[in-house]
Amino acid sequence: MSAACRADQRPNRTRATLYTAGAAVAALVLSACGSGGTSGGSGNSNYVSGKDGISTVAKGSRDAVPDLSGKTVDGKQLDVADYKGKVVVLNVWGSWCPPCRAETPNFVKVAKETAGQGVQFVGINTRDASTALAKAFETEQKVTYPSLYDPTGKLMLRFKKGTLNPQTIPSTLIIDRDGKIAARTLQALSEDKLHEMLDPILAEK
Repeated sequence: MSAACRADQRPNRTRATLYTAGAAVAALVLSACGSGGTSGGSGNSNYVSGKDGISTVAKGSRDAVPDLSGKTVDGKQLDVADYKGKVVVLNVWGSWCPPCRAETPNFVKVAKETAGQGVQFVGINTRDASTALAKAFETEQKVTYPSLYDPTGKLMLRFKKGTLNPQTIPSTLIIDRDGKIAARTLQALSEDKLHEMLDPILAEK
């Protein structure tokens, strides 16, 4: 079975909400949750797309992460910029997305393993019609780290074109200690692949 999730596979209860989101959602490339790829960027992009589906940028050539702030799934205020000085694992997910469901246990495990090493996991929940759907997913998956609630994808539009921007659901970014985007993947991650992305950035001085 393909890992991709087309728009017509989402629950009916979310469809009406998504259609009313208008041009903002239409402008996104976040139309599916897929198994990976190296799409994105332009001819003059400064990142390297590996055969493993992980794109990376050398230290000194990285773009700053845009303003990612707002209410979480739990209704609290969160600003990713507050985690500057830590390595941030940013995962875009939806409760309706099977690859998200498959990879979340790996994120939960690695988040616990690295919590004492200066690593902060943050989710961006998108295209769920209500926080109740996202909360139920987090409870089922035993997620302990926070997720911004971004039902219409507005936070995604803040990433500059040609940078390591999230383009599918799920997408995962690694943000270095200086608040800059160091790596990205557009696929669901195994525990080993997550470490493959995270460990080199964590090892940077």
